[in-house]
Amino acid sequence: MTNANIKRVKSSEIEFKDRLVSIQRVTKVTKGGRTFSFSAIVVVGNENGVVGYGLGKAKEVTSAIAKGIDDAKKHLVKVPVLKGTLPHQQMGKYSGAKVYVQPAAPGTGVIAGGAMRAVLESVGVKDVLAKSKGSSNPHSVVKATIDALTKMRDPYTVAQLRGVELDTVFNG
Repeated sequence: MTNANIKRVKSSEIEFKDRLVSIQRVTKVTKGGRTFSFSAIVVVGNENGVVGYGLGKAKEVTSAIAKGIDDAKKHLVKVPVLKGTLPHQQMGKYSGAKVYVQPAAPGTGVIAGGAMRAVLESVGVKDVLAKSKGSSNPHSVVKATIDALTKMRDPYTVAQLRGVELDTVFNG
């Protein structure tokens, strides 16, 4: 992910809300029997344009979630959110998962499935239309959604680059 848009954010000065996307029980079969452990995917965000995801693995569910939250706080990105929706439509891809997100009119709500919904709500988007195609694996869907969001371009920056007024870039 070497994108010029990705802005790393320090986690120390922001208050985050975490959402558990999925949790799996993983079994390792040894000659002494089965060993169970847990794997948790967690999304954290401040509901104001900052989001991150993380994976935690441990013998207990609570410690797997805690590790996931710590990991997510290390991988934060800034996303442009404009008037409770996204600036423009965007495709995102990771492995076999493809996602499509597009801005929606006020009052629409978050129209998105499981893993995508967690990411979009953590970012702070109130109105969005989203579609997930291909793989429904939560790991891939979360990463594809983050990919789509990091490709978003801020309308203020676009207006500045083009040397035009904001109204000509974004009619809203």
